Amino acid sequence: MTTGVIIALIVIVAAVVVVAVVLARRRPGGQDLKRRFGPEYDRTVARHDGDSQAAERELAERVDKHGSLRERDLEPAQRQQYEARWAAAQERFVESPREAVSEADRLLAEVAGARGFPDGGQYEEQLAALSVHHAHHVHGYRRVHRVAHMRTEDGAQGGTEEMREAMVEARALFEELVGAGGRRRELTESSSGDRSARHNGHGHLPWAFSRRQAKGS
Repeated sequence: MTTGVIIALIVIVAAVVVVAVVLARRRPGGQDLKRRFGPEYDRTVARHDGDSQAAERELAERVDKHGSLRERDLEPAQRQQYEARWAAAQERFVESPREAVSEADRLLAEVAGARGFPDGGQYEEQLAALSVHHAHHVHGYRRVHRVAHMRTEDGAQGGTEEMREAMVEARALFEELVGAGGRRRELTESSSGDRSARHNGHGHLPWAFSRRQAKGS
């Protein structure tokens, strides 16, 4: 084997090693994915019937595709409008839970789109992007979307309690999307007491009402 061939082989091997190192750094491993996705990691593993490697490939692909997304801040008027619509949906739930859940589903898609995530018309793509940046609350959107589109054999939607639980869980993602960008400056300039008062004054009423409060439950 000539010296030239040996040098060429060394160069090729070195290049392969460099590429492997770059890819390893670029793509997070299992522990990194667990930390980043939290409960979403476990749900993905369960959906793959316990195959953690398949789940990690899916989650890593989500990070590769959506990890560089930069969320846009909401304008104050936008934020107030979204908050008012969510508060109205919560109030409407007592008399019309189906309409309230459908509005919550539409509103989450709209707010996510306004923050820079894929358009709500691409639900799966939007959900995947949200899972990368809001992993701990994205399941609320998944639940409320599923319930909003659920139909039983007799044509009725899911039970009232199921709809209520979905809306309660979805509210956490809504508040994170509305508050993360739009309120950053407000929160840093106020005390915890003022923050609580302003929070209640913008439509975020404590909402985990009992079953007796929802019609038909």
